[in-house]
Amino acid sequence: MRKSAQILLLAVLALSCVASAFAQEKLWRELNRKAGTLYQQGCYSDAVKVAQEALTIAINTFGSNHPHVATSLNNLASLFHAQGKYSEAEPLFRRALAIVEKTLGPDDPDVATCLNNVAELYDSQGRYAEAESLLKRSLQIREKVLGSDHPKVATSLNNLAALYDSLGKYAEAESLYKRALAILERTLGPDHPRGATCLNNLALLYEAQGKYKEAEDLHKRALAIVKKTLGPEHPKVATCLNNLALLYEGRGKYKESELLYKRALGIVERAFGSNHPHVASSLNNLALLYEAQGKYAEAEALSERSLKIMKQSLGENHPHVATSLNNLGLLYYYQGKHTAAEPLYKKALRIREKILGKNHPDVAESLNNLAELYTEQGKYAEAEALYRRALAINERTLGKNHPDVATVCENMAELCRRIGKEDEAERLEARARSIRLDQ
Repeated sequence: MRKSAQILLLAVLALSCVASAFAQEKLWRELNRKAGTLYQQGCYSDAVKVAQEALTIAINTFGSNHPHVATSLNNLASLFHAQGKYSEAEPLFRRALAIVEKTLGPDDPDVATCLNNVAELYDSQGRYAEAESLLKRSLQIREKVLGSDHPKVATSLNNLAALYDSLGKYAEAESLYKRALAILERTLGPDHPRGATCLNNLALLYEAQGKYKEAEDLHKRALAIVKKTLGPEHPKVATCLNNLALLYEGRGKYKESELLYKRALGIVERAFGSNHPHVASSLNNLALLYEAQGKYAEAEALSERSLKIMKQSLGENHPHVATSLNNLGLLYYYQGKHTAAEPLYKKALRIREKILGKNHPDVAESLNNLAELYTEQGKYAEAEALYRRALAINERTLGKNHPDVATVCENMAELCRRIGKEDEAERLEARARSIRLDQ
């Protein structure tokens, strides 16, 4: 009898452990959902705390090498990525990747997802060769395991295309975008929001190449799809409106552009509240439009509001804050307020060098802008040094035939003419023309 009682006791204990584990898993899932909601609301610090709690529960409940732990690591890393804390995000992404490779095998679809996450981080850091390698491996896994017509294969194709797009490899990018779009239309139908995302990306690619009619048609098609499937107040509608407005702005259609930017701003304010980073981005877009029209007072007010929101929501040292500082500096520069522009340019440069590293294309952009300012101030030696550094960064990270290389060459040529280096100015201008013609 004593033996039977012991067996019964062990069974009760086992059931108790199972119930406890089930309760912990339920709590873990609830915390993941809460962290996701906070992220969508722009409450990144609070989301990090919740994600860290979920990670602790996952480790204590399932063990340090369980796939649920990898999920929590990915979630926490993604939050750090969004905050611009790249050095904190990378080891977490890498640890998640190691867990899923060990527990699920090197060809599991979850491995492909982890590879995509690391690649997106590297893309943000300007580590394009490393990102490309990971994206290709992710694509290979998904094609092998899921088949060549799976929506996740389309995601991998889209991500690789986006990388090529940023590198100015437009032909390669177009081919991959089109292949991704065809897969999504076959598998999900012609009116799916994911297809609309691909249409938007392809439209932006055409816009970069000056194919404005093709771009406009795709932007309008994407907008129609998201309005139909997600409703007119969905944030993705705001994204489509912003993209179409940007196209119209570039073509000088300022009234049409302004209406679309304002509609987009209204949607994101209603969806996220007035102090969300998405609102700051919309304010920035509208400010740039006013700047292009010479409406400097309106542009300045919006730029300052955008910068304030970015600082409050993302912290003082986020890359998006650097972008806002850079844009406000440009606004001052165009008004001839050089003494006001310089400290903003320098602060943006410091943030970018600290967070992105000294060889990132955004650092080159800051150097180029500061060099233009010094040129106007007659500080030719300082300007030349900055232009040469910007040119070297762009050549190294983007390739010698990227449009950004052409931009620096054009600006540097103007400086060379001012200081009497006519031969070098002609060489730089010829190189810029050659790059532009090849695009």
